[in-house]
Amino acid sequence: MADDKKKKGDGDAPVQKAKPQLDDAEIARKREARAAKKAGKSAAPEQRDGEAGPTGEKPGPARLRIKFEKEIAAALQKELNLKNKMEVPRLKKITINMGLGEATANPKILDSAVDELQAIAGQKVVVTQAKKSIATFKLREGQKIGCMVTLRRDKMWEFYDRLVTLALPRVRDFKGVSPKAFDGRGNFTLGIKEQIIFPEVNFDRVDKIKGMNITVVTSAGNDENGRALLKALGMPFRSI
Repeated sequence: MADDKKKKGDGDAPVQKAKPQLDDAEIARKREARAAKKAGKSAAPEQRDGEAGPTGEKPGPARLRIKFEKEIAAALQKELNLKNKMEVPRLKKITINMGLGEATANPKILDSAVDELQAIAGQKVVVTQAKKSIATFKLREGQKIGCMVTLRRDKMWEFYDRLVTLALPRVRDFKGVSPKAFDGRGNFTLGIKEQIIFPEVNFDRVDKIKGMNITVVTSAGNDENGRALLKALGMPFRSI
């Protein structure tokens, strides 16, 4: 009986398998594979525009921002007779709004509008919804009717630079923008009838001409200082 139990116990014990012997060539291949995998993880990814590099370094400030801090700010302080340089008006943010009333009947037009505005602004946009229902326009509360984006810091400066140097000169029969489109607190609103004036928009993929409103929010506090700021930054105001 003891022998039977011993045999039974021996049979229940797990059998350890011998590890296969690797030849020198196989070991070398495994080492090379591990080294290549480690090198692939540590390799720096390709840096994109506007993103931090592998060392965490971000791209330099916008061209117009540098010019403002080095030249325009001092000239504005002298022109407006300001005692403190902190009183010099500055850009705070730029809001781009694209309203699409046709989206109530054709929701697909909103997809192209989002793509185009995202290409123009260089960042993700927000889809706007109706705040209340209006039976006359067949509009329901919560229905998607447009898109918008708010730009700050370097993206704001870069967009403003492209607006006044590239986009506005491409407007058909352009004679300047109205110097009266201020709200009394130094904020300026500009209406654009065609999104194709921006070079970021691919004309071959445009399904419909769309307009937009661009609001430049400043710290001026009044229209006179706001107008002086935008004019110094290159806004082509037409003469009254």
